[in-house]
Amino acid sequence: MLNEYNKKRNFNKTKEPIGRKSKSNKKLIFVIQHHFARKDHYDLRLEWNGVLISFAVPKGPSYNTKDKRLAIKVEDHPLEYKNFEGTIPKGEYGGGVVMLWDYGTWKPLTKPDFNKGIIKFQVMGKRMKGLWTLVYMSNNNWLLIKDKDQYYEYKNIKRLNTSIKSGKTFKEIKDKTSDIKLTNPNKMIYNNLTKGQIYNYYKLASKRMLPLIKNRLISIVRCPNGYDKGCFYKKHLENINNYLGKKKVKNKNYYYIKDEMGLLSEVQMNSYEFHIWGSKTEDINHPDILVFDLDPDESLSLNKLREGVKDLKQILDKLKLKSYLKTSGGKGYHILVPIKGITWKEAKIITQNIAKLMEETWPKKYTSNIKKNKRKGKIFIDWQRNIKGATSVAPYSLRLKDKPRISMPIKWSELDEVKPDEITIDLTIKRLKRKNPWEGFI
Repeated sequence: MLNEYNKKRNFNKTKEPIGRKSKSNKKLIFVIQHHFARKDHYDLRLEWNGVLISFAVPKGPSYNTKDKRLAIKVEDHPLEYKNFEGTIPKGEYGGGVVMLWDYGTWKPLTKPDFNKGIIKFQVMGKRMKGLWTLVYMSNNNWLLIKDKDQYYEYKNIKRLNTSIKSGKTFKEIKDKTSDIKLTNPNKMIYNNLTKGQIYNYYKLASKRMLPLIKNRLISIVRCPNGYDKGCFYKKHLENINNYLGKKKVKNKNYYYIKDEMGLLSEVQMNSYEFHIWGSKTEDINHPDILVFDLDPDESLSLNKLREGVKDLKQILDKLKLKSYLKTSGGKGYHILVPIKGITWKEAKIITQNIAKLMEETWPKKYTSNIKKNKRKGKIFIDWQRNIKGATSVAPYSLRLKDKPRISMPIKWSELDEVKPDEITIDLTIKRLKRKNPWEGFI
């Protein structure tokens, strides 16, 4: 259903969401986006059967019942498009600025057939309200007409020229979403992977990655001259740009990513691997994520490692702690547990006790001891990511190891299929077209 939408777009260049059919909402949503492209127009989108049925309305909706506004049916859009506001790059399909002009819910008053006929519907938006009709004419051409009700001649839409979402004008939305200027895109970082390829990867992955990393203090691995010429960890910030946030902790300046521009500005500065705190910047003393890192002795088989992941999940399930799985991008798996209302001290006690419980239950299989000589033939249940100031590798982060691999969120049902170091950038791009395996995590 969204094949036409996906075929028209290069998601390495545009920030628009990848087309995936979603479950319909209980209340059907609608959205209008003012689109300043080759020709200025409005896009009316109505949710139906898990997608947004879309119409380009050159003059926009009119509250004058005598006006019959042309509405050209275009390709269906994904439901995620309801939040899209920004700049589609020049040369790409629909290149120009997109402003979120209105949103809300809608209700069909007749059974809608979006191929022909007449569709009567009611809209409950911020700017578009009341009873409306779509009348089919020919090909993809429809007419959008306002029906008489209490909202008759309600507003002149041309005066409403700011975003309903951000309050910004077209010009402001264009400054905010302008691309970071990438220098040396052809510089080889490692394993035939260029800086430009890494930049394009993070640009594409940012829609999934940002909700999981933004507003969390970070540590990064930076490689100014490529992987082979040396990399270093960085967590303190001396100079800050407009795209990043800064927070002082014990007289040290830490920093965090606020949005996509912040993420991409870090890549421009040669930061390629991202590690995050388990708490948000607005409340750094209370973690909202617990992290378990299963680190196997090199002699152990992959089956033994997977068995360890299942054993840990069994304990978490008994404790009624909902858990999420990801690959480490190295030799292990990570299990994350969203949590509320605890201190760092409590987080440490909880995770350490769970690790010790595994050690006591299966003493030949697991250890909670960090010392390497205690790990022989065992899996180390690393609970020490749950101490204030400790970090864990961010979901969707590239790992700067021998092979370029991604720390990838996966479904529990995929545990026996996906190896810890299997997911490449190319595989990630394919996986991003699927349903989010961590839906509900936030």
